[in-house]
Amino acid sequence: MNRNPASRLTVSDEVSKRRRISPMPTPLRHVIAAAIVTGLVAMLATPTAQSPTAFGVPSTDQPQPGVAIKAVPGSRAQGWLSQGRSEVLARHGMVATSDPLAAQAGLEILRQGGNAIDAAVATGAVLDVTSQNDTGIGGDLFALVYVAKDKKLYALNSAGWAPTGWTPELFTKTLGVTSVPNSGVNAATVPGAISGYDALLKRFGTVSFKEAFERAARIAEEGWGLAERRHSDLRGATNGLRNDPDSRETFLVGDQTPALYSIIRNPGLAKALRLIQTQGRDAFYRGAIADAIVAKMQANGGVMTKADLGEFQSEWTEPISTNYHGYDVFELPPPGQGFAALEMLNILEVCVPKFGTSLAALGPSDPQYWHYLVEAKKLAYSDLFAKNADPMFAQVPVKELLSKPHAASLCGKIDPNVASKPSVTGGRESGTIYLTTADRWGNMVSLIHSVFGVYGSRATVAPYGFVLHNRGSAFSLNPNSPNIVAPHKRPFHTIIAGFVMKDGQPFMTFGNMGGSVQPETHAQHMVNLIDLGMNVQMTTDAARFTHNQNSNVLSLEANLYNLVGAALKAKGHDVRSVNGGAVGGYQGILFTRDPRMPEPNFDRRAATEDLPVNGVYRGGSDHRKDGQAVGW
Repeated sequence: MNRNPASRLTVSDEVSKRRRISPMPTPLRHVIAAAIVTGLVAMLATPTAQSPTAFGVPSTDQPQPGVAIKAVPGSRAQGWLSQGRSEVLARHGMVATSDPLAAQAGLEILRQGGNAIDAAVATGAVLDVTSQNDTGIGGDLFALVYVAKDKKLYALNSAGWAPTGWTPELFTKTLGVTSVPNSGVNAATVPGAISGYDALLKRFGTVSFKEAFERAARIAEEGWGLAERRHSDLRGATNGLRNDPDSRETFLVGDQTPALYSIIRNPGLAKALRLIQTQGRDAFYRGAIADAIVAKMQANGGVMTKADLGEFQSEWTEPISTNYHGYDVFELPPPGQGFAALEMLNILEVCVPKFGTSLAALGPSDPQYWHYLVEAKKLAYSDLFAKNADPMFAQVPVKELLSKPHAASLCGKIDPNVASKPSVTGGRESGTIYLTTADRWGNMVSLIHSVFGVYGSRATVAPYGFVLHNRGSAFSLNPNSPNIVAPHKRPFHTIIAGFVMKDGQPFMTFGNMGGSVQPETHAQHMVNLIDLGMNVQMTTDAARFTHNQNSNVLSLEANLYNLVGAALKAKGHDVRSVNGGAVGGYQGILFTRDPRMPEPNFDRRAATEDLPVNGVYRGGSDHRKDGQAVGW
């Protein structure tokens, strides 16, 4: 480089030379040159993006960038303009759940020739990896399975039972507590999920654990991205996870919440899934994983034994149902809370006409519509909390509770102008996943799976990377309660799966995760679909309510609160505005049969053609969660 100052032209000199004019006076040239240099430096120093979280990349100050953005949603051009997306339509098979990776895993099984049962297990297994805030192999599951060849709906109860050492005295005297703990190993009953998967595959599946768990095991090994909703749950649970060394090691990074969008791996869980692939359910209930569960229990004051695990079996049972305005709505029996959804529908069907109107005539913009829904919910849940329990230990009068005369006997307790106080309180919030699948043979699965609370008991089983659920915390220590804790008894269960049939034909699978909200949201979806004529996607895009039976607080999603909140408050409801997290997440698949088409060949192995189902599936998925309905 030439360092002789006399050899360099200033910017002004160069401009003057090119324009063949006289140079500017020296002081003016210096001022202009300085201004240009300052401008260039400023341009280079200023970032091109004005947002510190450009492209949604989180910053230290804003770990979840979207929270601070003030924008309004766009609108659709067709149909109901507030509907977030169209229904998904497909004929060879469909999966809907709350995680895209899980939905794709189920679809992969369907495309490889597996049936809806195989796809449900594959979908659930991926959720067990990516969604331990809600579910996992340390949780429980329930399922309703329509088998097209049998033309029958089956119900599977895979709720784990209490350890042999669980008595009221264990908690009140030995542990010195007044309720079953909400966290730690003494919150966990035997996990039923793996037994449930095994029961599904052995009775109705066409693949083994090897195929069904392959995608989940690979994701656990290779890693997946931490999305917003699960990052939020993990942030909220971080302090609790720190209290358990194995949870801290499994879920945290340097004792802190992993960053949004970071890659998460769980090699311990991958190891557990690989063991189950090769050894089946015995790996979990009698083998190395069982040994690790018992070791975790014993090291932390728990009393679960290998016999408690080894003797456990899932139960095939009969679904329960009611007819609502011509449609047969099915739920799982106790100890699940499904009968409350059916009783709520009965109350609405029988009682609302006594006030000279109908829900269809009122519509969801009328405060009276919501008043009747909420009052019916209070009555149904009062029966639920007074009488629900494990039917192997207590008499639960389901047939009586689901009768239309029983619903009619409750109509007098509804005042059309005044909000009531629940006669029986209760209820718990929780984290859950719901998934549903359907195949080209007409089989349909409605499955719910959970570790109960967010990250369950927060107690992780090493070296296998999964949390134990805290389902035992739903037991009562009240000697007068049918739900009082006892050895090998199953606790009150919040998780339920729904199914609809019309004239004896399968019609729709549906579910709505979220603790105590599930029966009331099941009823709301049925009212939306049957009384208001919404489609399978629209029902979840519409605003919902949830009512707390303990506090008697009525929570309405914000737009609904703005519409009817003041009028409901005038009736005496204690009303709150909430965001979508309060009302859980829905998925659904509806089957429209084409009577012109013959039934499929139900023998998968004998089929020579890859033919679609005799109709079309229509799927919907909740925008409040991260999932999707997918089909082919």
